[in-house]
Amino acid sequence: MKLYRFLSGPDDSSFCHKVTAALNKGWCLHGSPTYAFDAASQTMRCGQAVVKDVEGREYDPDMKLGEQ
Repeated sequence: MKLYRFLSGPDDSSFCHKVTAALNKGWCLHGSPTYAFDAASQTMRCGQAVVKDVEGREYDPDMKLGEQ
């Protein structure tokens, strides 16, 4: 099964740590990162899609993707 997640967060080191943690759990970057201004909070936000192949499991919409 192939899993997909979109990670997002403020433009600070916490976002980089979130992506780094996912990479160290076997997730792979998918596409280019995004960067946009959030008018509601008046801050810049980052986003990055990640994917992961998991063998021997079937997709379940109730699964917590971050725990895979």
